[in-house]
Amino acid sequence: MSDPKSTELMEKIVSLSKRRGFIYPSSEVYGGINGFWDYGPLGAELKRNVKDLWWRSMVHYRDDVVGLEATIIMHPLIWKASGHLDTFSDPMSTCRQCKKLVRSDQAREMVEDADWFQELQRFYQQATQSSPVAVSAESLEKLAQATRKHAPSLALVRAREAVTARLLASAANNGPDWADENQFIRSVSTENAAAGLTHFPCPHCGGELTEPRPFNLMFKTHYGPVESDDNVCYLRPETAQAIFVQFKNVFETSRQKLPFGIAQVGKAFRNEVTPRNFTFRSREFEQMELEFFIKPDEAVAALAGGVASASDGAWQGTPQPDWGWEVWHKYWVEQRVRFYESIGLAREDFVEYWQKPDELAHYARATVDILFRFPFGVQELEGIAARGDFDLTQHQKFSGKSTEVFDEELRSAWAILDEPTRTALRARHESSLKESLLKKGIAGDEATAQAAAASQAYFEKLAKGHYVPHVIEPSAGVDRLILALLCKAYREVVSTDEKGKTETRVVLQFHPRIAPIKVGVFPLLKNKPELVAKALAVRDLLRPHMTVFYDESGAIGRRYARQDEAGTPFGVTIDFDTLGEKPELADTVTLRHRDDGRQERLPIAELLPRLLPLIR
Repeated sequence: MSDPKSTELMEKIVSLSKRRGFIYPSSEVYGGINGFWDYGPLGAELKRNVKDLWWRSMVHYRDDVVGLEATIIMHPLIWKASGHLDTFSDPMSTCRQCKKLVRSDQAREMVEDADWFQELQRFYQQATQSSPVAVSAESLEKLAQATRKHAPSLALVRAREAVTARLLASAANNGPDWADENQFIRSVSTENAAAGLTHFPCPHCGGELTEPRPFNLMFKTHYGPVESDDNVCYLRPETAQAIFVQFKNVFETSRQKLPFGIAQVGKAFRNEVTPRNFTFRSREFEQMELEFFIKPDEAVAALAGGVASASDGAWQGTPQPDWGWEVWHKYWVEQRVRFYESIGLAREDFVEYWQKPDELAHYARATVDILFRFPFGVQELEGIAARGDFDLTQHQKFSGKSTEVFDEELRSAWAILDEPTRTALRARHESSLKESLLKKGIAGDEATAQAAAASQAYFEKLAKGHYVPHVIEPSAGVDRLILALLCKAYREVVSTDEKGKTETRVVLQFHPRIAPIKVGVFPLLKNKPELVAKALAVRDLLRPHMTVFYDESGAIGRRYARQDEAGTPFGVTIDFDTLGEKPELADTVTLRHRDDGRQERLPIAELLPRLLPLIR
């Protein structure tokens, strides 16, 4: 169940986001549309800053990564090859009473957030303090009345007499309806008297949910003037597949050599059954994805004389020719955390969850989820997966076009490789293939035969210098990151004036690099033309280099507070000393720092040299 304080904090962040122009509900004047959000003036700047910093760190500051911007709608066979058409689905149930759709695997969590859940929880705890269960028709009547408003479809409400009779009979001998709290919640939602109920009630009304069924998350549409099965297409559910299908074009035109990466920032669309937690789970969102293509370990071993171990911390250093997939994977996990630290998040804000072997996709060698401590729980911010050669191999199979690369150095190295090393490499590769086939459900003998044949074909090509690259994939959600930054930055500052009056104000402590507005410029008084003219000159000096907000309205303290709430890290005040009232202070301004309120005097000519290193 959500902590009430965390729920209250989340409500404050949502309210602030709308009030200050960070994030608005989409189409609000028409009643809104669930799962879609618009970014206002401050939100658009914040989002652009984050994407630009990611792009600079990932592409501009590296020699081994290039960029791509692909279309949202692509050939539908791409999604067949990737598996999205067949397997990209969530388990969905329909409420038999209110007819709303609910993700079956999220029903328990959503019920915990429902207004009526605490009533049921308190009742169960009190009733089960003794044995047998202490319950009466009168207490169940009161429970029905307490939950009626927010859960009108609970069986206890709509069929009270039948459910009450069952619960009373079961209580007499501590029967299955009272086995545990979860079972009790399921029991009061259904008229079915069978024990062992597995479905939680509808979080919206308390009604019964149907059996789960697969629900494909892709948005379907058509291209061309006629809607038919021949021109069905889909809004992309991720940006990664475009990178895979353009891999050979990029490789051949960018003059890159493996290992190298292709980065993309762009929109993706998923028809989520139950969008929730503000912008965390939306139907339209943006991703920042990198596909980093590497040589298979067998090629690395032949070229470098061996494959580096990840156990000695090699991944914390500079990339080396003997790095295999395991070291590259850990390297990219560390690089992603360092990026988050560079924009204001702390390492202790994260949990690294390494997926267990039985949780991994059949093609994945390892996957790490970087989880962030949101007010509503610890949730995924980014995933870094070692995906092997699955993606490029699938597109090669479905398109009929080769995704292999040729490496002349590998061909030469393989020719002089000793036979024991070749045999050992092939044995490990064949064993790995067999394990993957077994995970797919292929029987033992068949898996052994398939693995042997595939391994033989693989090493025959490897000896000639040909292979399909493997890939490490760091994939982050822009909107989730923006939400994490808002949650991290939110502060409430309580101050008391000389008269004893207490005031609470909100400060967003964004890192200066991502702050939507970098500097607020304030003339002390708006009715003094000479102050205004000087302030405008300072604004124009700074504006080519950073986002500046000019404000001349209200008391200077109120202007500071407005910018603190917008997350602006610096304020520049132009006063009469700037104009030379004190000759020694002519052409100086007051620079105010948001986080500690510190003020310092410095010449206008020093503003840019002082601020630029802090915001870049």
